[in-house]
Amino acid sequence: MKALILSDIHGSAIAARQALSFFEKWNCDRIFLLGDTLYHGPRNPLPAGHGPMGVVEALEPYKGCITAVRGNCDADVDLMMLDMEIENEFAVVKDDRAGATRAETTLFLSHGHIFMPECFPADALGTLDPARAVEIPRIDAYLFGHTHIWKLEKNFKGVLLVNPGSTSLPKGDNPPTFGLYESASGTSPARFSIHRLDDGSELASTEI
Repeated sequence: MKALILSDIHGSAIAARQALSFFEKWNCDRIFLLGDTLYHGPRNPLPAGHGPMGVVEALEPYKGCITAVRGNCDADVDLMMLDMEIENEFAVVKDDRAGATRAETTLFLSHGHIFMPECFPADALGTLDPARAVEIPRIDAYLFGHTHIWKLEKNFKGVLLVNPGSTSLPKGDNPPTFGLYESASGTSPARFSIHRLDDGSELASTEI
């Protein structure tokens, strides 16, 4: 699996198209969409290239390979425009690659406004989804957005926090960014990286 990680597009058609251009360039097969997709939000300025319907049109060809969660700025009327399944609170992706040294990585996807990343535990599914926790006892990485600031570090409970930043309204003097996830393969472990939107150059990476 190779997945683009996108968050906080906030209705910028230009940013959406630019980010999605890397799907083909890098031979990706999945997209993780972490919320706040169409509406710019009452506290945010209009992003460059604002055009929510342009974002809808840009995402349409990829809807079959998108795993999406709802953000705090995603209203029902926005979600009606996106012809794909969108989880209200969280989604779990179990990446099992045969032949890899570490054959399984479990990813927890949520926007970040409901489940606080800094104290998110590896055994969270024991509370959130006890039936599935039998199959998935441990979360390896928590993918979230919301802050518009990219992050790639473990919290004090040992869960890797992956925030791709915002493609259109970055904060903290950061450029617009997105993330990439690559499955474990052979002796190589799974890998996350953060990239600039303008040229795809890598800002940070870590293995898991």
